Amino acid sequence: MTFDRETKIAPSILSADFADFGREIQAIEAQGADWVHIDVMDGHFVPNLTFGPPAVKAFRPHVKTFMDVHLMIAPVDPYIEAYAEAGADMITAHVEAGPHPHRTLQAIRATGKKAGIALNPGTPLEAVEYLLDLCDMVLVMTVNPGFGGQKFIHSQVDKIARLRGMIGDRPIHIQVDGGVDPRTAPLVAKAGADVLVAGSAVFKGGSVDAPQVYGENMSALREAILAQS
Repeated sequence: MTFDRETKIAPSILSADFADFGREIQAIEAQGADWVHIDVMDGHFVPNLTFGPPAVKAFRPHVKTFMDVHLMIAPVDPYIEAYAEAGADMITAHVEAGPHPHRTLQAIRATGKKAGIALNPGTPLEAVEYLLDLCDMVLVMTVNPGFGGQKFIHSQVDKIARLRGMIGDRPIHIQVDGGVDPRTAPLVAKAGADVLVAGSAVFKGGSVDAPQVYGENMSALREAILAQS
């Protein structure tokens, strides 16, 4: 993957039809998704339970773009290799998931995958300041992780802007996850985010039998960003 700061839309399949993931992934990609975002939750670090490595391995043949796996699990280190083997292109772990995030990022890189670090809304930027040289991406959570469809936390826009300054000219993506829709997408893009995770904002009103709605929803996000640039 060549690095660039063009805005990327990464639909979260947490909002897809759980009985038809293969066709859902194909549909969002055909309609213009840049990445496919997989939210992995353990019922412990966050109050929900989702996809183990076998599920991610089953998704992999359907993903032709870039499979972005967000691990909301603790401990995280014992599972990195399994998700790498399942086919993740990017593995993102939370800085709050353990006492040694530097080691976690090293472990992700050792698998040959891109490495991301995620920050919960209440976690200050200083937590990643000394990790940036091991990161391909920093994920700023704009809701408290665990559920889709939550309300966007506006204080995180300033965090994104300060992170963008902290990154400088390093080739590091800034991803935003939570409450992204046509109202909030321009705010985070202007602040410096270039990968936008969207669940309900992409999938609402559509289905594998009406996939054009997914395309219309993604176009609405892009047009909202362009309108303010």
